[in-house]
Amino acid sequence: MNDFELGLFEVSRLFLVPILALIAGSLAYALVALGMFLVEAVQRGRGAYRSVLDGAAGHSDDLELAIMKRLEWLRIVSRTAPMLGLVATMIPMGPALLALSRGDAGSVGENLVVAFSAVILALVAASITFFILTIRRRWLLEELRAAERAREAG
Repeated sequence: MNDFELGLFEVSRLFLVPILALIAGSLAYALVALGMFLVEAVQRGRGAYRSVLDGAAGHSDDLELAIMKRLEWLRIVSRTAPMLGLVATMIPMGPALLALSRGDAGSVGENLVVAFSAVILALVAASITFFILTIRRRWLLEELRAAERAREAG
């Protein structure tokens, strides 16, 4: 490798730890969001849920903005986690391929474990948040429509 390529390789390796931390944070967020979602689902099933739109007064545009704000982090995590997983997969592939060329199977295995573990956890986080996002969006849009009907009738 020439100096430029080696420099790019070294810079890309600097991103592995921050990317892994973001993946861990995404997974933690997804699990907390899943717990909150399950509590909300039980409350909705019992008829004990108080809508987040009840406190938001104003025009339906304001309510739509409140919905977008409520769903924002779910959308961000569901969209970025797979990209983070891909980056976390590709960074260790360079050292794994170099180790393969040297015949160092142990180093290949270590790098591939990091690569595949990261992408699996990122995809799990994205799947959980996408599931929650999809259902919660429907719930909130149903609440918005009910609020609009109540305003039209009243």
